Amino acid sequence: MSLDVYLRIAVPIDPDAHNCNCEHCEIRPTGFETVFDRNTTHNHNRIADAVGIYRHCWRPDEIGVTTASQLIEPLRAGLAQLRATPEAFKHLEPGNGWGSVAHFTDFVAAYLEACEAHPTATVSVSR
Repeated sequence: MSLDVYLRIAVPIDPDAHNCNCEHCEIRPTGFETVFDRNTTHNHNRIADAVGIYRHCWRPDEIGVTTASQLIEPLRAGLAQLRATPEAFKHLEPGNGWGSVAHFTDFVAAYLEACEAHPTATVSVSR
């Protein structure tokens, strides 16, 4: 089982491709472009909880997170903890080897970078 996170931005649809002749064509319809798509194992959930970002990663909808900008500070704080004291979280790694602190640190770093690059992006997850 895994967690998939997505950041999506609204993009205008080419009106020529839209082929609409209605009176509302001056309103540019929008579509969505995925600007970040990343997967991590559910085995990281204990590490995420220990650094205070479990709900931000796994359940953003339950805490009112809708845009990437809302994740920047929590992810930054969690990443700082992971980088400062990685050994403190080693005991939370699963015995099966799927879900190391190092891999979760990489996931959080990439997610944070994408949130900073696209702060207005819409956040969605699949768990």
